[in-house]
Formats: sequence, structure tokens, C-alpha cells
Amino acid sequence: MGYVLDLRKRVGHLPLVVAGAAMMAQNSTSKIALIYRTDNHCWGLPAGSTEPGETVQQTARRELKEETGLTVGDLTLIDVFSGPNMHYQYPNGDVIDSVTTLYRANTTGGELIQATDETSTAAFFDLDDLPSPLTPLTKWMLKGE
Repeated sequence: MGYVLDLRKRVGHLPLVVAGAAMMAQNSTSKIALIYRTDNHCWGLPAGSTEPGETVQQTARRELKEETGLTVGDLTLIDVFSGPNMHYQYPNGDVIDSVTTLYRANTTGGELIQATDETSTAAFFDLDDLPSPLTPLTKWMLKGE
């Protein structure tokens, strides 16, 4: 997230429109990988902001690998989410209006890592039995709430 962090140094907490991608990485039993974020203490999809020169597909794969240790095969586009439900204020005061492309893919490799600089754990969950609390953006993308 270097690009957005660099912008933050210039604009502070002012709202930014941020393009990004999220991944519904499914294991062999169709459970999806979620991460527990250390900034807002919520579960969420592996996701992040697109870096300059990067496609949203590359963003989805990179964020998944960084946040879970997993790799995936072919990507299936689920939807592109934007608008009022994608407005979010981080605990540190930063505000974004996210335009997030959501993909689904089957895991093909890697080991599920338990902690990164942004997460404290990662686990697989059934779509009908998601953990709580979910990040507002994840809740909107997965449940339409």
C-alpha cells in the first residue's frame, strides 16, 4: 500500500477514492479465506489498494499472498463495488471511498499464514457461517448489508 500511504502524507485524513481488489479464495470444501485485521479488529476478505501500473487482478493475487500465504488459479469476476456502502473511515481517521473489484478463485498452493503486519490470523469459513464482526466493506460485498 505504498502509493496510498505516500498520498496520505500529502492529504492527511481527507477522503481518497481508492481502486482496489478483494479475493474470495476457496479451498477444496468451498470455504473462503478471511483475515482478522489488527487495525479495526474485524474479519475481512484479503484485499488492498492497487499500486500504480498494477492490474486489479494482480492486486487481488498480491494481497491474497501477502495476507494469507495462499495462491489461486483462474480468477472469476464477481462484481465491482462502489458508492455510499464503500465509504469507510479507518480507526486512524483516514477516509476512503473504495472502488473494489471482487474475484473468486480456488486455492492452488501456499500455506495459510497466521500473522502479518496487518493481520493476527487467517482461517477458512463457510459462506453460511461467517465470523463476527466483519469489516463493513466485507459485509457489504458478501451479504449485501
